[in-house]
Amino acid sequence: MAKIDKSKYSKAEWIQIREQRRREKQIKRFNKSPLPPNPDPQIEYIAAPTKNIGLERKRTAFVLGNGTSREPVNPEHLAVYGNTYGCNALYRSFNPDYLIAVDTKMILEINKSGYQRNYEVWTNPNKAYTRMQGFNFFQPSKGWSSGPTALWLASQHGYETIYILGFDYRGLKEGKAFNNLYADSANYKKSEDGATFFGNWLRQTKSVIQSHKKIQYVRVIAPDNYEPDELNKFSNFSTITVDTFKKIHSL
Repeated sequence: MAKIDKSKYSKAEWIQIREQRRREKQIKRFNKSPLPPNPDPQIEYIAAPTKNIGLERKRTAFVLGNGTSREPVNPEHLAVYGNTYGCNALYRSFNPDYLIAVDTKMILEINKSGYQRNYEVWTNPNKAYTRMQGFNFFQPSKGWSSGPTALWLASQHGYETIYILGFDYRGLKEGKAFNNLYADSANYKKSEDGATFFGNWLRQTKSVIQSHKKIQYVRVIAPDNYEPDELNKFSNFSTITVDTFKKIHSL
């Protein structure tokens, strides 16, 4: 596609143009790789044929945390099935439809890269960001961690089904070690550091699911992932393994 001069458009107009161009690219990729039949008819979601791709993207979203359980899933392959909501350093390798970051160091990193000038980034208001251009701010501030905030934002957009990936909660090595795909990189803890306390993440996730009873939430997990009882009790929440998820979406 030919490069467009952004200076000729308002921010709102540019976002619409950017999203349209992105969808056109996704449809071209989709057409080059036809999807086989859904291997598991018991699963409610079925990948859409090309003519319905726009409608299916409105029905389905993927919220990508950075726990190691989502490592087998390439985010690029999810774009034809629904909108993507990512967190923090995901932008280094993938451009989600919405990037959510609430950590000050991550926002400073993102701003230094200039990523927010071309893609949609959401964060909480902060005096340190007053002179930074291109960010979107939650009003009022959620005061939550990035993952649950991304889940909340996706829920506000009214999807029928939201898949949750990389929300591992407990750490590695029997819950003792830091669990993050970006461990040992800038603005992240070391892989040998202790696990991050997940109580607030879990409480915030629970709040979102409890408040949006019309949305079906599907958590995608590794076979050995922690499955909290606090979430399993909700009728609009279920879990599937990464392998099953990949079969459903032909990944």
